[in-house]
Amino acid sequence: MVAERRRYGSVHGGELAFAVAGLPLGVLGGVYAVAVLYAGALLSLTVLGLPFVVAALLGARRLGGPHRWLVGRLLGESVPAPPPLPRPSGVLARGRVALTDPVAWRTLLYLFLRLPLGVLGFLAVVVLPLGSIWLVGFPFWARMVEPGPRLIGLLDLGAVPAGLTVLAVVPAALHVVSAANRALARALLGPARSQQRVRQLEHARAVLLAENTDRLRRLERDLHDGTQAQLVALAITLSLADDVLADDVPGGSVPADGAPVAGRRPDGPDLGRLRTLVDRAREQTDATITGLRRLTKGIHPVALDGGLAEALPGLTATSPVPVEVRLDLRERPDEVIERAVYFCAAELLTNVAKHSGARSVELSLRAARGRVRLTVRDDGHGGAAIGAGTGLAGLAERLAAVDGLLRVDSPPGGPTVVSAELPARL
Repeated sequence: MVAERRRYGSVHGGELAFAVAGLPLGVLGGVYAVAVLYAGALLSLTVLGLPFVVAALLGARRLGGPHRWLVGRLLGESVPAPPPLPRPSGVLARGRVALTDPVAWRTLLYLFLRLPLGVLGFLAVVVLPLGSIWLVGFPFWARMVEPGPRLIGLLDLGAVPAGLTVLAVVPAALHVVSAANRALARALLGPARSQQRVRQLEHARAVLLAENTDRLRRLERDLHDGTQAQLVALAITLSLADDVLADDVPGGSVPADGAPVAGRRPDGPDLGRLRTLVDRAREQTDATITGLRRLTKGIHPVALDGGLAEALPGLTATSPVPVEVRLDLRERPDEVIERAVYFCAAELLTNVAKHSGARSVELSLRAARGRVRLTVRDDGHGGAAIGAGTGLAGLAERLAAVDGLLRVDSPPGGPTVVSAELPARL
């Protein structure tokens, strides 16, 4: 609670500082934007027109950096920096890249719109408080201007409540202006939507490649250290059993001359030892089969052959915490999406069993209108968060690789609701 009060106090202090500094910054940015547009239009018919616009756009792109820093520092809105401008060879090519740079044009628009927002912020933190002080002290100011006896009128009676009302509106007005500044910075100072999409896809591809590489390494290690070792042990056991059988005389008889053959027993093999070796071989075979099933399940669960309607009830049946399953599958998603949903459900149920202390879980899945939504709700102690060491951050990255989104709602004391939303088709 104390940490939250400090955080909110710092946010309000940052909003106040941003509003106070907003007017001069807004004036400078607005003047720059208007000057660029006006001078660019005047010089467009001359040789200096295009070079001037190119230089102005490059300057606007650089001005976006300090504004992003101020928004992040004072308003708590982290705006990602756009990718650097490409630098092709040749002056004309570089000029063309600068003229068609969406980041520079959007930054120029931001500088233009910051002027009215700066004025509104200045009004909220300076003019409104001063106006409220003037209204509250109106009877006193009126008697200073008009000395002598003066009757108390409606203005005197209504000025103080009006001043207090204006003063009470100041925090709300400051919050609204700050929210508008955050939205404007988020929309215009960051990468363009297409650039953000490319960046997200590149990140998702990197995560997917890293995950597949790690999975292949684990599979190779499990095959080498587990299955291969088990098969070698099985081969040794069978070799020992073969040695026991080799001690017996073929056909259960002795040679014609009646002389015993070296290394062979005329009374038959050691059945006790042979039975022990066969039992050991059977156990090793069962262990090898179990290991192979586990490995193949990690590659593609066999239960998914029948779809999520058959796979999820089987998955929840193995959970140590009782799970209520609710399915509404009006369409069957792609195989990749089904696999992502299955492993997401498995990871979430594992987290519930390990970390939540829950006594019951509710798992619901809905697939309709091209969207798939998985929700896992438990009655545990709560406190789960992405990046809190419960594997949710990695799960969110894996879902992002298939254009999915993970949301966590887990207040202290519970309940915890984790939902994953994915497209039904890629």
